[in-house]
Amino acid sequence: MGRGKFKGKPTGRRNFSTPEEMVAGTAARPRTFKQQEQAEDEEREEHEEESENDSEEDSQKGKGTLRIIEIENPNLVKPKTVKAKEADLGRTTELSRREREEIEKQKARERYMRLQEQGKTEQARKDLERLALIRRQRAEAAKKRDEEKAAKEQKKVEARK
Repeated sequence: MGRGKFKGKPTGRRNFSTPEEMVAGTAARPRTFKQQEQAEDEEREEHEEESENDSEEDSQKGKGTLRIIEIENPNLVKPKTVKAKEADLGRTTELSRREREEIEKQKARERYMRLQEQGKTEQARKDLERLALIRRQRAEAAKKRDEEKAAKEQKKVEARK
């Protein structure tokens, strides 16, 4: 069962060259274990690439029972990977409810400010009425001051005479 501290060297199949290969000079060089493993890995990869093309659908379905039983789980998130070539730049992403509400608020605020500037809202009308009243009061106050100045000047002129 236990082999001790060190494992033995891996021994593989030995390839002997035939006398014809030796004469021709095409005798297979003896490979090290690592070289042999790499060659086998390359062969496996080539075989896997061929089988991947055939079984792409199988690998996309999922693990375990997902391959056997197809289920419609709304909570199951399917990974969406989009390549840069396939990305649709013209398509906009759907906004969340909060984002939509925020945009609607901003648009409503802009509309209100535009109407406010044109004087079409109730608040704008009240502000304009207040402004007109203040202007009238200031105009009346300016007239009174002018009259008082004129009266003082007349008193001075009369006092000098």
